[in-house]
Amino acid sequence: MFVSNLRDFTAKPVVAGAREVKIRWMINEEKGADNFVMRHFEIDPDGHTPMHTHPWEHEVFVLSGNGVVASGTDEQTLKEGDVVFIQKGEKHQFRNIGQDPFTLLCMIPSKNKCHL
Repeated sequence: MFVSNLRDFTAKPVVAGAREVKIRWMINEEKGADNFVMRHFEIDPDGHTPMHTHPWEHEVFVLSGNGVVASGTDEQTLKEGDVVFIQKGEKHQFRNIGQDPFTLLCMIPSKNKCHL
């Protein structure tokens, strides 16, 4: 069993194409997770992830703030408590549209399942 707290994980900048986004890798293969990875994203005001796609799905839970999830053809506003399912291959981007940090949990398949 592994138990920790969000404050125990170092927030790191997200890859090129993102603005004002930090990620915390909380549960992953290093912790023995064979199937899923849990990540915490913090997007500062006016920040966004890049518009991108992956060959694996995403399950997202919004913790706080106000944001938008955009795809190639649609855009939905998000708030605390909202859930998002992004299918594999679906173009997507998260943007903060509020004055406070926009935070979310994002689960994806582990390297063992999606071949990252």
